[in-house]
Amino acid sequence: MYCQKCRTPLKLDGSLEELNPASFKILAEAAPLPHAAPSSAPASAQARERLQHYREVSAQAHSPTFKRSIPSSHARANPAMSFVMLTESQALPEEPAANKQSETAGDSQHRARSVSSGSNSLSHQMEMHARLFEILSARSDIDHPICVECTELLLDGLQKKQASAVRERDAYVEFLKKAQANVPTEEEREKTRRKLAAAQEKEEAALRKLVKLEKEKEELEQELLRLDVEAQELDDKEEKFWRERNTYTATLSRFQEQRSSLQNQLQHESEQLASLQRANVYNDTFCISHDGSYGTINGLRLGRLSQGPPVDWSEINAALGQVVLLLAVVSERLGFKLDGYRLLPMGSTSRIEKREYAAVAAAASSTTAEATRSQKPKVTSYDLFSGADTVLGGFFHRGFDAAMVALLECLRQMGDHVERSSLAEEGKVHEMPYKVHKDRIGGFGIRLGAFGQEENWTKACKNLLTCCKFVLAHTSHVVDRRREREGGRYERR
Repeated sequence: MYCQKCRTPLKLDGSLEELNPASFKILAEAAPLPHAAPSSAPASAQARERLQHYREVSAQAHSPTFKRSIPSSHARANPAMSFVMLTESQALPEEPAANKQSETAGDSQHRARSVSSGSNSLSHQMEMHARLFEILSARSDIDHPICVECTELLLDGLQKKQASAVRERDAYVEFLKKAQANVPTEEEREKTRRKLAAAQEKEEAALRKLVKLEKEKEELEQELLRLDVEAQELDDKEEKFWRERNTYTATLSRFQEQRSSLQNQLQHESEQLASLQRANVYNDTFCISHDGSYGTINGLRLGRLSQGPPVDWSEINAALGQVVLLLAVVSERLGFKLDGYRLLPMGSTSRIEKREYAAVAAAASSTTAEATRSQKPKVTSYDLFSGADTVLGGFFHRGFDAAMVALLECLRQMGDHVERSSLAEEGKVHEMPYKVHKDRIGGFGIRLGAFGQEENWTKACKNLLTCCKFVLAHTSHVVDRRREREGGRYERR
């Protein structure tokens, strides 16, 4: 056995070695239960109160002073200790060989029963001791067994606790004596109760008044915060007003300085606006004039003369591209669509597409024209540019001549539209300066043809530009009239 506090090996008292069952029962029943209730109820109220307090504390009791860890009956030794199995020869002293030879079989059996009986007796005794200590530990706050030194230390501690409990008891007894000596009478109790009720009423009234004052204080604090915010807003508005006033004064003086300058600028811009209103955007965009025997558009000469200064084909191609662009712009502004032709202004490589539809029988219904338009046309593209500087029988200019004829046809359709629109709007016909008939304009053929036709072709090109200028002037006149009718809401594209 080992001490449950310091783990020191213990030697049990001799009285416990030969303990019979009757003695074991007496010792087990003699130990009182740790939380057993007293046999009789206390008489005084103070004693009953202490008993009730003791029961409450006992119900919430903590672990014992020394925690006992009870191992099983087969492993009660220290786990750190090791065991060595001893054989029968090592457990018993060795006898002489003569005695061994003279030992009979009966003696051997008797010794075996004696060893077995002793072993069973030792095991039963150890089990009984362990059981006894378990009962003692369960019935107290101390784990048993403990050694003498630990018992002395425990006794010293318990004596100190006893002394402290005795002093506390004496203090309680003294206080009880004083309380019993100062027990008030029934009249004094009634008087005290009345004073208590009056004090409680005063307290309630004071609490109600305090709540009311706190509420008023909170309202005043909120009002003060609101006034502070309002005062801050007024200060900000005042500062903003003076800043705006200073800014306004500076701005006013700056505007007064700018007013005279703006008046001068207004007069200048008015004069410039009047000048711009008198200007013709079409004439500025397509400036058609002449340079000796050549007609020019935007400074580009159109024509070739064998006797005069030479004109490159690049300049002629660019001039024809300007003519195509002019006719395309005029047709768009007048809302006129060419019949059977489409202008493709692409600078020096402009083209004209001719669209031809299949013939339709004369006996067709009124929807014949629409059916004809819905058919897929035959498209022939003419290049309105050339790069041949020599002529061999006119073969190099056949495609170019066909393009010039198509361009002249487009101009003729445009001129017919101008004559019809002028008659409808003004009651009189504005005719083009030169008549267009098939491939001739003003009596001159528009085909360049073979060698020696440059002079007639140059004159025909000059007449072509003159008719283009007439169409351009009519377009400008029509646009101005539309602007006047729409009250100046027309937007130039």
